[in-house]
Amino acid sequence: MTTALHTAPGEWNIADIPDQSGRTAVVTGGNSGIGLATVRALAAAGAHVVLAVRDPEGGEAAAADVDGSVEVRRVDLADLASVREFAAGWRGTLDVLVNNAGVMNTSESRTKDGFETQFGTNHLGHFALTNLLLPHITDRVVTVSSEAHKKPGAPRIHFDNLGLAGEYRPRAAYSQSKLANLLFTLELQRRLAAARSSVRALAAHPGWAATNLQRHGWGALSRAVMRIVAQDSRAGALPTLYAAVQDLPGASYVGPDGRGEIRGRPTLVGRSAAASDPVAARRLWAVSEELTGVTFPEPAPIAT
Repeated sequence: MTTALHTAPGEWNIADIPDQSGRTAVVTGGNSGIGLATVRALAAAGAHVVLAVRDPEGGEAAAADVDGSVEVRRVDLADLASVREFAAGWRGTLDVLVNNAGVMNTSESRTKDGFETQFGTNHLGHFALTNLLLPHITDRVVTVSSEAHKKPGAPRIHFDNLGLAGEYRPRAAYSQSKLANLLFTLELQRRLAAARSSVRALAAHPGWAATNLQRHGWGALSRAVMRIVAQDSRAGALPTLYAAVQDLPGASYVGPDGRGEIRGRPTLVGRSAAASDPVAARRLWAVSEELTGVTFPEPAPIAT
């Protein structure tokens, strides 16, 4: 058995991950923070885990401290050529793809392909990677979003100005990219269901986790509060792990069960109205295909 049936959120922890022997997972950004905690947990449960990282040297250093079967492969989500190279080099099946890597609250800049960095890395890079790997995926895609998708300033996708040119604000750009993650999950699941595929698309958010990503762009006072309130990377990875191994419906969104979804055990949580809009999800998909040149492949149908 490789997945566990839904259990009460207050009862679930890393120790409850079922045996993952014989399964393969890819975790983008698996060399630090929540990504590394995800790698550690899946590898400890018996999975073979690929750390898909921009810096192979840093990835190897992280992998050396992980118990279990792991390997490191390079992928730069801010460079579509790198994404294509990673996918082209994949052989065999892939059970779980965890779209974890991301950048947060960066100053205005562009990816190698000319996209706004946060939207290009957090959404478009993972959009391309997922679709290119989809013919190999047998179980699920888990994309890490954020409660930032609900924040004021990013109530919708700015289709007329995705790069927020002339009105760029780091947090608004980050929030837009995290909203895009949820709309991507929604439309991916719709397409998988229409194709009668057994593969599922799910999303998760870590709450408030004290990682290097979360520290970026915060002032000294906010960092001090974070040390008191936020959970560590191991706890922050629980929603991702829950989405990766639990028997949950497609398009589920997992987060902490505590007040404000800041911390706590993983459970199914709600999303904003903007993140539940199927029209916006289809429009974003079409725009993403046009920008990346990557389209949805018809995955294998459910075996009968």
